[in-house]
Amino acid sequence: MSFFKRIFSSEKKESLDKGLEKTKTTFFSKLTKAVAGKSKVDDEVLDNLEEILVASDVGVDTTLKIIKRIEKRVSEDKYLGTDELNQILREEIAALLSETNTGNDSEFEIPKDKKPYVIMVVGVNGVGKTTTIGKLAYQFNKAGYKVVLGAADTFRAAAIDQLQIWADRVGIPIVKQQMGSDPASVAFDTLKSALTQNADVVIIDTAGRLHNKVNLMNELTKVKRVMQKVVEDAPHDVMLVLDGSTGQNAFEQAKQFTAATEVTSLAVTKLDGTAKGGVVIGISDQFQIPVKYIGVGEGIEDLQVFNKFEFVDSFFK
Repeated sequence: MSFFKRIFSSEKKESLDKGLEKTKTTFFSKLTKAVAGKSKVDDEVLDNLEEILVASDVGVDTTLKIIKRIEKRVSEDKYLGTDELNQILREEIAALLSETNTGNDSEFEIPKDKKPYVIMVVGVNGVGKTTTIGKLAYQFNKAGYKVVLGAADTFRAAAIDQLQIWADRVGIPIVKQQMGSDPASVAFDTLKSALTQNADVVIIDTAGRLHNKVNLMNELTKVKRVMQKVVEDAPHDVMLVLDGSTGQNAFEQAKQFTAATEVTSLAVTKLDGTAKGGVVIGISDQFQIPVKYIGVGEGIEDLQVFNKFEFVDSFFK
C-alpha cells in the first residue's frame, strides 16, 4: 500500500518506534514460531495467528475481523506464502484503523471555528489522565494556542494539586476550587475565565471514579449542561483516557464510560512499558471512536497525535 511510503518526522517516529518496541518484539517472536516450517498460510497458521492477536490484547472480535480479511486474501491466492503474511497483516490492520481514524493529523491543532475549543477529559484514576492533560496543554501552548485548565476533579485533593503542578510547569492559568466543590461550578468558572482571557483551548479534568455508573452519568451530564450556559456547543470533545498497559481492563473501562456519556475521542497512555500495544487496534475498532493521542514515554514530548500510518509502520518495522 502506497501510504507506507510516507516520510515521517524523524524525532516523533523514533519515539514511537521505541515506545512500541516491547509490543513489536513480543508479537513477532510469537509470529516467527507460528510460521516456522510452514511455506504457505494454511488453517494451522491462521489458528496460531488468531491466538497471537488475542494474546496481544487486540481483542477477540477485532481479531476475528482481521483473520476473516486474511482468509479472504488466502482464498483469492491459493499459494500465499508465510513470508507475505507480515505485509498482509500490516495492510489489513491499517485498513481496519482507517475505518475509524479518518484523519492523518501530525500536529496539535484545533478547529478554527471553535473558540474556545472545549475538551472535557474523562477516565478512571491511575490511567495517566492528569498527566495527559498536562502534556496536551504543553503541546497546545507550544503550538501557539492560549490554554486554560479547569480542575473539575474535585473528588481528590491530589488531582487538583497535580493539575496545578502541570499548570505551573507549562506556564498557563488554571481555575480551581476547594476539594469537594461542585464540579459543574468549576467548569462554569473555567469557561467564564477562558472567555475573559480570550483563550483558544479549555481542558476540563473530571472525577475518575466508576463506583456508580448512574452517579457518574449524572455528574458528567450536569457538567456538560452547565458548560453550555457559557459556550453553547461545549464540550467540543469528550476525551476518554485509557491505560494501554492494562490490556483488557482498558476495554472494560471504555465500555463503562461510553455507557455513561458520549465519548468522542480516545487517548491511550503508557504504551512504552508494555507488550499490549495491540489494545489500540482493538479499542479503536470495537468502539468506533477515533484514537486521537497516544502516550509512548514519560517525557513531556511523549504524548503524540495518533497517526495510523506511523503506528502501523512502527508496529511492523
